[in-house]
Amino acid sequence: MSRLKKDPLREATDAERQELVQLSRSQAAPAAEVARAKALLAVAAGDDYQQAARAAGRRSGDAVSHLVARFNAEGLAALTPRHGGGRLPTYDAAARRRTLREARRTPTPEADGTASWSLSTLREALRSAPDGLPAVSTYTIRKVLHEAGYSHQRSRSWCPTGSALRLRKAGPVVVSDPDAEPKKS
Repeated sequence: MSRLKKDPLREATDAERQELVQLSRSQAAPAAEVARAKALLAVAAGDDYQQAARAAGRRSGDAVSHLVARFNAEGLAALTPRHGGGRLPTYDAAARRRTLREARRTPTPEADGTASWSLSTLREALRSAPDGLPAVSTYTIRKVLHEAGYSHQRSRSWCPTGSALRLRKAGPVVVSDPDAEPKKS
């Protein structure tokens, strides 16, 4: 006989129970979600946390206890894994767009001190701008530029690699796609 549970499983609604049964039998769903659904169904059937963990192919009854508490609070959203650890990104999508906008801008020798961007001059421009990034590094700038499809050319400038020469009725035109995925080789 197990001791009294601190946070017993609440009664699942019919829709939740149906979703749990369907997910526990799924071959295409992620394995972590299937195991969590099986554990919750075992607890709902009356098993204690350790038996539910074994029925789901897991070993930790404490993890099932945490899962039950999370299911009571969040519902079916408790089945999907959260962030698995590691450092969160320092710069979000807005900061990446800001970096790309600055790189696409043609530098002026009077304001920026250069006629073409290098990583260090781009870093200084981003750090000194009022809406810039005060602690951005050249490594981060290089990584953002490469992810956006830019590469450092022999002319020592950063150029988009998604450009192509297209033939039009009026003559050849150079077309550049800023949203083009960089070629992976």
